[in-house]
Amino acid sequence: MYLIPAPNKMIVDKEDSFILKYNCRIIISQECDLQIMDYAKLLKRDVQNKLGFELSITKGERESSCIYISNNHYLQKEEYHLVITIDGINLIGGSNAGILYGIQTIRQILENKGAVLPCLTIEDRPDMPNRGFYHDATRGRIPTMEALKELADKLAYYKINQLQLYVEHSFLFKDFSEVWRDDTPLTAEDILEFDLYCRNLHIDLIPSIASFGHLYKVLSTRSYTGLCEIPDAEKMPFSFYERMAHHTLDISKEESFEFVAKMLDEYMPLFSSGYFNLCADETFDLGKGRSKELADRIGVNDMYINFVKKICDYIISKGKRPMFWGDIICGMPEYIKKLPKETICLNWGYAPDQGEKETKDLAKAGAVQYVCPGVSGWNQLINRMRDAYDNISRMCTYAYKYKTVGILNTDWGDYGHINHPEFSTAGMIYGAAFSWNKEILDFEDINRQISRIEYGDLNDQFMKIVSDISTGAVASWYEIVCFKERKQNRLNGTLWAPVLEDITWEKVMSSNESIEKNLVKFYQILSEAKQEKRYLYKAYIIAAEGIKLWNKAGAFAALGAKRTDDNDGMEARELAASLEYWYHEYKNLWRSLSRESELYRIGEVVFWYADYLRDLRQDNTKVDS
Repeated sequence: MYLIPAPNKMIVDKEDSFILKYNCRIIISQECDLQIMDYAKLLKRDVQNKLGFELSITKGERESSCIYISNNHYLQKEEYHLVITIDGINLIGGSNAGILYGIQTIRQILENKGAVLPCLTIEDRPDMPNRGFYHDATRGRIPTMEALKELADKLAYYKINQLQLYVEHSFLFKDFSEVWRDDTPLTAEDILEFDLYCRNLHIDLIPSIASFGHLYKVLSTRSYTGLCEIPDAEKMPFSFYERMAHHTLDISKEESFEFVAKMLDEYMPLFSSGYFNLCADETFDLGKGRSKELADRIGVNDMYINFVKKICDYIISKGKRPMFWGDIICGMPEYIKKLPKETICLNWGYAPDQGEKETKDLAKAGAVQYVCPGVSGWNQLINRMRDAYDNISRMCTYAYKYKTVGILNTDWGDYGHINHPEFSTAGMIYGAAFSWNKEILDFEDINRQISRIEYGDLNDQFMKIVSDISTGAVASWYEIVCFKERKQNRLNGTLWAPVLEDITWEKVMSSNESIEKNLVKFYQILSEAKQEKRYLYKAYIIAAEGIKLWNKAGAFAALGAKRTDDNDGMEARELAASLEYWYHEYKNLWRSLSRESELYRIGEVVFWYADYLRDLRQDNTKVDS
């Protein structure tokens, strides 16, 4: 039987079982409050969906053959004890949160065993107190409210208790109409509604907003470009690459802090959380432009820490505990002592072979820290699952070794957020599993479990197929985007990684053939998967087809049209049409979870390549436009 996260202590009786019959009642003990009714209804709906009959809910004393829910405040807050005997189910929680987590475990047992449940005893509680997920709601996609609630439901199902949404410009600030006028931003009402929804699932919705670096859209407006470190930011043409690399506040101006305080004053009150993430990461341009004189006088490190401290002090004055990204401070860990003691450092590192040095150095310097791995979906149509597993499992190990206070698993959307948000689910589950229970399952084992529980694949092969397909991108989305932007003269300086340098037709055809074989396997398991889970498969099929198309487009871009003597460029033109048809399917998939947001920018890339491919000639030259 698969349970994610694995309980800390479980004893299963292999002989006896409890049969969950149609007339079983869910009984809530008298001392439980009204919120438990919502969790009982959650279980009732699951029984209806999986078994086809409804259980009644009542309050009172325990009776024979019932599901009895109660609390015991001697247990830890998120702890629960679950006992299944031949005479019924008894769930005890240390608080409402513990009861919710126990019900999630019952739901997973139902997913595994249906109406015939094994007799067992579970005593369970988390090994890590703060177990978070970080979702990008800025760099391309802004989720619909329905999608946000579905995300919260899924996080609660896997016992995640914190969520952050990354925001740069995707909130409707009342005085920043230049920033959001061409977008579909989140509103104050959206945040208030979602905060309440998360709170009812014992998820702390922590506000997170760029306040130092990564302010592309704000600092490109006519009203605020004067606060940008680099002059003339508003004159730069749009570039996915450049918006990741520049647009840091000029902190030599007092107006910059006033701008930040104004944002915080409007955004902070919408959240019930006691935390606030000010971000302050990747301040690449600091001291290189308008603030160079200040940098020459006091040094970039002191400039950085002084401004972060000023924001932290402001957040603390508002009754919140500050968080910030640790990429800059990792290079000068001793500076952590200059920040208020309440400050939490979010120590990120996303490499599959991520080392422990940064975590160790910060711990030695006395930092209160979370480790922050990532789900490896950025710049990929399908998340690279092996990379995600290796990174997350390593970082979780460091979290326990150096006694961090939390784990925050991150999901970024660089370069337009090409990957479907659903594809980060498996990576999210890795983080949920290893932050609740410090025992690290091996890659194949947890993937089998995810295949069964999350995707309803009774063959336990879903994640293996996804993982195999995820390695098939010969031309990454980063390369696809940067080739286009380089041709359009939108890039400044040297790129951080090569673009389509090693691509060959042999690599493309070999990879695409492997993807096609895996798609056949996908269709085979689809027909045997649980009916209510099959809708999840289509997105992966569309993305896999997209990987094949972009592999070909990358090869044509790098190598030209000539493949055979009689090709005459026909295949390139056929590929152009295939990309346009694929984008039609992709748009529908995007709109199933995301607002319109920056979908049009993905379309611009597709259309540019379609036109580029149609203009290719067999002699490897580009027809002049």
